[in-house]
Order: sequence, then C-alpha cells, then structure tokens
Amino acid sequence: MNPKFIKGLLLSSLIAISAQAATWKYAIEESISDVQGVYATKFKEYIEKNSKNKIKIYPYGTLGESVDVMEQAQAGIIEFIDQSPGFTGTLIPEAQAFLLPYVFPENSKSIDNFFKNSKAINEMFPKLYAKKGLTLLKMFPEGAVSITTQKPFYKPEDLNGKKIRVMTSPLLVETYKAFGAVPTPLSWGEVYGSLQTRIIDGQENPMFWIESAKLYEVSKVITDIGHNIFTTAVMANKNFFDSLSKENKQLIQKANKYAFDYILDYQKRIIKKAKDKIKKEKPSIKFVTLSNKQREPFRKAAKDVYKKYIEMTGESGKKILDQMLLDLKEASK
Repeated sequence: MNPKFIKGLLLSSLIAISAQAATWKYAIEESISDVQGVYATKFKEYIEKNSKNKIKIYPYGTLGESVDVMEQAQAGIIEFIDQSPGFTGTLIPEAQAFLLPYVFPENSKSIDNFFKNSKAINEMFPKLYAKKGLTLLKMFPEGAVSITTQKPFYKPEDLNGKKIRVMTSPLLVETYKAFGAVPTPLSWGEVYGSLQTRIIDGQENPMFWIESAKLYEVSKVITDIGHNIFTTAVMANKNFFDSLSKENKQLIQKANKYAFDYILDYQKRIIKKAKDKIKKEKPSIKFVTLSNKQREPFRKAAKDVYKKYIEMTGESGKKILDQMLLDLKEASK
C-alpha cells in the first residue's frame, strides 16, 4: 500500500478524532472536595467514560472571584460554571427567589422532589438564563444554611448591630436587615480574616462549608433557624452549548443527571460528617437550633423580604415565585 496513502489516512483519522474530542473547562465556587466539587467530579467521570471529551475542573480562587468567573463563562472563555443564585442574583434578579427565607420545607424528600420536577426550574428559569448568554443545565440543593456568630441569638433583637456577612445579593441584604442585623456583603476571600479580626460578627453557609473553610475556628456559635437551604446552578456558555452536536448535548444532559442523582444523597451525608468533625475539632463550639416558637419572629420578618423581592423583580419575579410555591406544594404531597 502506498506510504503516502497510509500517512494521509492516519492524518485524516487524527483530524477526525481531534474534531470529536475536546477539553472543556468547568469552574466551581467551592473546593474539589465540597459538594460542587464532587458534583463536577461525577460530571467529569461520566463525560470521560462515555466520550473522548475531557473536563478540567477549576476550584474556587483559581480563576478569580465569582464575578470574574461569571464574566469568563459569559464570554465563552470557560464552558461550564457552577454558581449560586446568591452571586447570580445581580445578573438574574429572579434567581434570588431561592434566597427568600422560609420558602423551602425542612423535609429532604420534598426538597429532592422539588429540584427534580419543578416547572419553575425546568421551564421558566432557563429562558431567563438564556438572555444572559447562559444555558441552565441543573439546579441542586447543598443543604440547610446555618449562621455562625460570636454570641448566641434567639430573636431578631439579639442581632441588632451585628455585622453578618452575606453574598453580594440585594435580597440577602434585605433579609438580614429584616432579621435585625447589619448585612455586610463581602467577597469570599475576605470572610475568614474578617471573622478573625471581628470586622464582622458572623456569616451564613451550609454546614459542610463551615467545616471545609474552617469558619468554626473563628466562630463560637452555630445556629439553625431553618430559614433556607443553599441552592446552586450548573450552567454552560450558551453559544458553546448551542454549537454542540446532538450527541454531545445528550451526553452533557446525561452527565448532569448522573451527577445530580449522586449528589442528592451525598450532600446529606457530608453535612452530618461536617458537624461531627466540628464538634471533635472544637468541643467548645455551641450548636443552637431555634424552636418553632423562637422562629416565629424571623418568619414574620420574612414577609417584608417577600415584598422586596416583588419590588426588585416585578411581574416576572412574581410569576416565578408563584410557580415555585406551587411546585413546592406538589413536591410535598
């Protein structure tokens, strides 16, 4: 056989393989061992097992702050991004519905059902994300949010004058104002040092992150008031996703389902593990869970936050919230 023909055949084969295979960048806002990191790892596992494509995961801090990473995703510099509505709320105001206090039940089965079947998530939010150059692929819960402080609090008045760090979300600012505190938006890199130097008095995050980021080292109390769960969203650059073949689009959707199914159970296990580790590492730390009666003043204050949400988002936000509440009702049956 003609050597030139063989060489040409090999070259054609390499070009074909190259065209089929790609390395996709995936940025998260946590470490590789946290919930988003595990989700991304499972996503990567499925993609690489079922195609020639590769995934490179970028943990928090490797590509800049959350705002920087979102800009890179919108520009198509990175293909995938996982970011919570707490950060995307300034970009997509309606997404702040996930930050409204006392929207979600404290029943894990109902929460799982909601994220699997919600019309708001699966039909309404994708249209809003698309307008910002993003394809919404999946939303999933990361566990109940707890509040770390230096002193115990049992009612909104106890938080008067206390500076609580929040993500750069207008609605979170309104929430902590309603709760009596002084909301203090800070980038994540400033939180540990600000707690350590008492520039701020506290912050909120799911338990696994309080442990992973060692926030318990610079806090004395961890309080559960049952006000929210931490939600996050996996997105792709829309131009990138739209340009993919039908096969690659299906591959990505299947990879997300694979990671999603795994993470629902994983995030429950990691929360208990994190709490046990905090107790072991810092026996002096105090865990407080407010009773239903103690939570009532916070629930009452939350009604003002709902009004602020509607003011911020208008008719679009109202439709989203109404559908979410219907979805949650259905998920709790």
